[in-house]
Amino acid sequence: MYRLITQDGQAKRGEFHTVHGVIQTPVFMNVGTAAAIKGAVSTMDLQKIGTQVELSNTYHLHVRPGDKVVKQLGGLHKFMVWDKPILTDSGGFQVFSLAGLRKIKEEGVYFQSHIDGRRIFMGPEESMQIQSNLASTIAMAFDECPPHPATREYMQNSVDRTTRWLERCIKEMKRLNELPDTINKKQMLFGINQGGTFADIRIEHAKRISEMDLDGYALGGLAVGESHEEMYDIIEKTVPYLPLEKPTYLMGVGTPANILEAVERGVDFFDCVYPSRNGRHGHAYTNHGKMNLLNARYELDDRPMEEGCQCPVCQTYSRAYIRHLLKAKEMLGLRMLVTHNLYFYNKMMEEIRDAIEHHRFKEYKKAKLEGMAQGE
Repeated sequence: MYRLITQDGQAKRGEFHTVHGVIQTPVFMNVGTAAAIKGAVSTMDLQKIGTQVELSNTYHLHVRPGDKVVKQLGGLHKFMVWDKPILTDSGGFQVFSLAGLRKIKEEGVYFQSHIDGRRIFMGPEESMQIQSNLASTIAMAFDECPPHPATREYMQNSVDRTTRWLERCIKEMKRLNELPDTINKKQMLFGINQGGTFADIRIEHAKRISEMDLDGYALGGLAVGESHEEMYDIIEKTVPYLPLEKPTYLMGVGTPANILEAVERGVDFFDCVYPSRNGRHGHAYTNHGKMNLLNARYELDDRPMEEGCQCPVCQTYSRAYIRHLLKAKEMLGLRMLVTHNLYFYNKMMEEIRDAIEHHRFKEYKKAKLEGMAQGE
């Protein structure tokens, strides 16, 4: 259940009640694709850095270790020792990114595993069954993530199929949630809005799926090659046609600037690999822009990555030490950067929630963007 606490313009401040706890929104979900954050960050670390929701990947966990294995071990929460909410994506994006290895039909998609090449079939029912075995808090509907750019005709046909698949997802989840051996009988379902950069297709699709009264709604198929301006325009035009009293999730986005712009347009949920991926490449997010810790200027710099930062890394270690670890190819350096970056994102979301509550989000956004634009 979603409770809208207040709005500042279109920006929403809410609470989403789930069987695994309450999510304060807007929220950034920390991405743990294969039930682990890349960069050796544990669930104990996630607790310390203010993580509210962990996101795992249906396709990857289905391929390895197998969703039935996870179910036998008590579900994803027990498996990875995490008691807060988990969102699992449907596997759709991964399946469709394997462009050369897949074949789309009405019943679902036939594709080859990227690990061992074995043939796999996934459709709406299979995706729901896998996510039910994983026992996540929130399951995502199985959709087609169309290529960018795509013709109008392709996009319309794709969106129509996604709607038909959503109806099948709803039916299958209802069935699964009523089975005696289902671990999480209160699993929630989010539908996904598609339509590329065709605003009218997006709007019509938003209207159609809003009628289905789901637990939440996502904007999919963005940040796949279109410009930031195009993405913001689509968000601005589509969000008003999604239910205000339900959470809105922008999938796979983005940079701190992307998040601030999308919050201003009414988005509640975010996820992105940037903080962990950039950390693994030696880059740290700070309020004064992105830092490349591999730079020679940090060799003798005994200051923390960001002065005033309360993350466990900045409270303890210097730029010089972290740079040394990166240069020596020690995994600890990557772990420190990923920890800091996730803390930075989680802290930013906390600041965003506070700014919306006090009706000063525009001022906050302006100051945050100006600070981050400074760079090194």
